[in-house]
Amino acid sequence: MHGEYKVIGGKLVVADLEVHNDRIQAASISGDFFLEPDTALESINQALIGLSADASHQVITAAVNAALDDDVVMFGFSAEAVATAVRRALGKASSWLDHEFALIPPVTLPAAEHVALDEVIARSVGKGLRGPTLRFWDWDDSVVVIGSFQSVKNEVDMAAAEAEKVNVVRRITGGGAMFMEPGNCITYSLTVPTSLVDGMSIEKSYQFLDAWVLSALNEVGIKAHYVPLNDIASSQGKIGGAAQKRFANGVLVHHATLAYDIDATKMLQVLRTGREKLSDKGITSANKRVDPMRSQTGLSRASIIEAFMNQFSQVYRTQLGDYLAHELADAKNLVAEKFHSNEWLYKVN
Repeated sequence: MHGEYKVIGGKLVVADLEVHNDRIQAASISGDFFLEPDTALESINQALIGLSADASHQVITAAVNAALDDDVVMFGFSAEAVATAVRRALGKASSWLDHEFALIPPVTLPAAEHVALDEVIARSVGKGLRGPTLRFWDWDDSVVVIGSFQSVKNEVDMAAAEAEKVNVVRRITGGGAMFMEPGNCITYSLTVPTSLVDGMSIEKSYQFLDAWVLSALNEVGIKAHYVPLNDIASSQGKIGGAAQKRFANGVLVHHATLAYDIDATKMLQVLRTGREKLSDKGITSANKRVDPMRSQTGLSRASIIEAFMNQFSQVYRTQLGDYLAHELADAKNLVAEKFHSNEWLYKVN
């Protein structure tokens, strides 16, 4: 049994195992990492022998740590990385290379239906009706999408939103509010089995699932970097942020919104927290815009989305996809029954 794990910003860890009667009988850990003293490698291998083939990531990590003396130095990897490689060898965790992803280009729908599709697509992936999916949003209405745990009254000036004809909808993931007008930002949703982030902390899973985005931004001329917990930024400041939802059916939705060209004046009128966040940036002009992707690349929004899709396709196995008929129907129903209801919108008033 063979498993590999490339540590984010680190080295490759490889696990070769023999399993008998649901127990690890032989183990060999290798890779391009650094380890001192050399003898510690055998201690790691011995720590794995006898463990159950169903051992959790935490159990494997604890076993490796317990086998190592205080003077052991692990550079470029960790006990957690060993556990991930072992879990992949055992078929309990997966890597990007284990999956083929459906890639759905932008389809114009009301923003609330895209919000609902995050839940609907997660059901489809969980039921095996479709594989892991990366989809890009497009919408034809103005909307504020607030996080699952945000207070409506604290986040949104509802009178201003109504005057500006900006709808408000609550999404299923946490995080902050998204001010979305047609063409002003780039939003995508990545729906994957949680086995892909097996054993990772929430923070590490954000960085792991956003790694391809940083490469895509570099391709269009933005030297972007990850800012814990869930932000993507360049040297000129924040570009966007991500949010996640983990479902009981073993599926994770990870989505991000990146600012392309936002009317900051309107955003400040509608978002209460937006006023506070931008209060130290001197944004007072009626013509002021937040346009990191447009100004830093000089590219159209469509060109950047195409570059994103090309980058993802180059790095991972993909197949061009589309929404299933029942998914679109289910999303419409879910908007009517849930996402447009006051009960859902004001679940945190």
